[in-house]
Amino acid sequence: MPFLDVRDLTLHYATPRGPVRAVDGVSFAIEHPGEAVAVVGESGSGKTSLAAAIMRLLPSNVAAYTGQVWLDGRDLMPLAKEEFRKSVRWREIAMVPQGALNTLNPVMRIGKQVTERPLLEKTMTKAEVASRAQSLLEMVGLPKEVLDRYPHELSGGMKQRVAIAMALVMSPKLLILDEPTSALDVSVQAQVMNLLKTLKRDQGLTMLFITHDIALASDLCDRIVVAYGGEHVETGGSEGVLLRPKHPYTEKLIASVPKLKEAAQPEFLPGAPPDLVSPPSGCRFAPRCPRVFAACAKPPPAFTISEGHVARCWLYQT
Repeated sequence: MPFLDVRDLTLHYATPRGPVRAVDGVSFAIEHPGEAVAVVGESGSGKTSLAAAIMRLLPSNVAAYTGQVWLDGRDLMPLAKEEFRKSVRWREIAMVPQGALNTLNPVMRIGKQVTERPLLEKTMTKAEVASRAQSLLEMVGLPKEVLDRYPHELSGGMKQRVAIAMALVMSPKLLILDEPTSALDVSVQAQVMNLLKTLKRDQGLTMLFITHDIALASDLCDRIVVAYGGEHVETGGSEGVLLRPKHPYTEKLIASVPKLKEAAQPEFLPGAPPDLVSPPSGCRFAPRCPRVFAACAKPPPAFTISEGHVARCWLYQT
């Protein structure tokens, strides 16, 4: 059984116009501990809602929340809300949320924020928590003096490292990173990505990496899941997806990345993502697809391209 197994997960939000199909029956897996899987796609594809569905950080206007989430052989969906909060969230699965730089309390020292959860849970003594905080800061490349500072005294890259340290304080089995580099400049992005690669290599950290930048995903992840319009349209190993993309949307995402050693200019994808209140009745990418044809009027199933590589596109109907 996969280490993380997500099956037919659905999360819809109620609105006056009707339900927003943010996550619409998606399935994917992280096969083994220590792997990193990326979920890539443009804004509005349901990436952050997927993270919220797995972490069960749900708003009050949920219209539908169904499916299965298995972690290390344990079925998480039947757990009561309080049991999930106590036994899973931050202990088994932790998350660095989008806009993590703004989640730090401006009037609390960094040390108190890093140690707050284990002290509340009473899982460690104060001395053990202090030692854990220092080792975490060392792990993410920060001096222990940062524990006595306030957030405004830190740079953006330092605050992002603190957010990662806070997520790791309970030693979770899975770390979800939602756009962890989107608010950083290019040089700091590289530092954070190098940190994540080091944690993956040296600590065996299992990661679900959510991003709109497929180039960043290629630098870190073993597998890539391509999200579009609340669905997953292509899944495969990083090399297969990047070098042999099968879905037209994946092809366009890759074509949008500047090439350092090629004269080809980056391409842009015209149009906008579908309205998830009333998405197209057939293939959701059809209105923007350069290869659309008659069969696209119906929703495509997942076609197996090769072992571990699938695409939702009628081009591969046999």
